[in-house]
Amino acid sequence: MFNKLTSFNNLLLAYKKASKGKRGKFYVAQFEHELEENVYKLRNELIDKTYKPGKYNSFFIHEPKRRLISAAPFKDRVIHHALCNITEPLFERSFIDDSFANRKGKGTHKALDRCQQFARKFRFALQCDIKQFFPSIDHEILKSILASKIYDANVSEIIDKILHSGKDALDEMYDMVYFPGDDLFSVYRARGLPIGNLTSQFWANVYLNSFDHFVKRELGCKGYLRYVDDFILFADDKKALWQWKKAIVNRLKKLRLTMHPNAHPRPVTEGLPFLGFHVFPSKRRLKRRKGVHFQRKLKQSLRDLHNNKTTIAKISASVQGWTQHLGYANTIGLRKSILSKQSFRL
Repeated sequence: MFNKLTSFNNLLLAYKKASKGKRGKFYVAQFEHELEENVYKLRNELIDKTYKPGKYNSFFIHEPKRRLISAAPFKDRVIHHALCNITEPLFERSFIDDSFANRKGKGTHKALDRCQQFARKFRFALQCDIKQFFPSIDHEILKSILASKIYDANVSEIIDKILHSGKDALDEMYDMVYFPGDDLFSVYRARGLPIGNLTSQFWANVYLNSFDHFVKRELGCKGYLRYVDDFILFADDKKALWQWKKAIVNRLKKLRLTMHPNAHPRPVTEGLPFLGFHVFPSKRRLKRRKGVHFQRKLKQSLRDLHNNKTTIAKISASVQGWTQHLGYANTIGLRKSILSKQSFRL
């Protein structure tokens, strides 16, 4: 496995993936300027065991909610892709079909379709999300899960380095929770995955994979889907959903995770707020704040155009991407309303 990881072809493929959509960035151009030399340099660092992850650049985003993003240096992102290239296939075959985040052939639109399918089939839904998910992921638990399929000590050592490099990235976003059997030293457990790493997105699915199977197999829930830490259980019986909620809370404790307590069964006819939309059995609506956010973003882009800070091509690409995304919901009136306003006329 280590030989596959450190092969020139794998690292070159990793560079291509890491640079996709970012070719105009200075740090990508700098790496590409001496591409072969930089790839071999990374390869030698891995083989010689001198590779050390760099310092993260952290910043907050506020849409859809306030989150701390930690961006790794570009060469580290290449390593992340190289690692995922060889380890993802080992776990992908064990993932359930209805886990939709950060997987090839899945994504938000497929998740919305599946959510609506379940909403048409079942009467009630229990919608849940995990509190401070990425800051809470426990390193020892994650490493034990990864070790179940990754036997190469050299690959495990690189994983440990990546984990260790991000252990403090989300400290300020985590509120200490004590679980049964904990002592005062539990506060020092290594935890947290930087939001922004490709490895973090993949490892999040690995971390919750056993939970997915618990819901599907042990609870026997036939209507279940998950997108990162947001998950929904469907049933025709409210009592079953209440019982499942209790079992879920206890199961999550084994992963040192907690769920927001206000989750409760509700009729699917009320609509389910999911991935920026309100999903009903027969229609979908965009969340109001999503429309407001895009209008603000569009106005700012037009101001930037006036000040020569952007181009019409970039604005056009942004608008086209947004309208295509909204095409997955009943939003014709909304799109016409926003795009026909005077502020959009160039």
